[in-house]
Amino acid sequence: MRAIHHYEELGLIEPAGRSKGHYRLFDVETPVRIRWISKLQSLGLSLGEIRALVRTRQAEPSALQAAGQLRSMYEEKLVEVRSRLAELKALERELQASLAYLDACGTSCAAELGPTDCAQCDRHAEEEHSDLISGALV
Repeated sequence: MRAIHHYEELGLIEPAGRSKGHYRLFDVETPVRIRWISKLQSLGLSLGEIRALVRTRQAEPSALQAAGQLRSMYEEKLVEVRSRLAELKALERELQASLAYLDACGTSCAAELGPTDCAQCDRHAEEEHSDLISGALV
């Protein structure tokens, strides 16, 4: 797997040894480290940032300080994730409203009207349009 080689090159994982056939041998904790790396990437960290995090943690004088540093970063990421979730919830509501709007089009729109006629449709005149609808009508 290319990612494993790349992680090794970056110093994120290390083989425990080599087999007689010169294949890399990893310990049982390596899959845990790989999943951790993947989750950090999902949180928006680049491999370079993850490498810096690993190096910083290893350079801390105590486990307590290393844990504190990791906790601080996780707190920042939690704020970012919660903000992103709020954005996604708002987008979900806008998509639901847009689908309801478009469902009404399916029941009342005349087939002979062209796409540019949507902006003059009186079926939705009193409704406030979401950006997903308004942007499509321009």
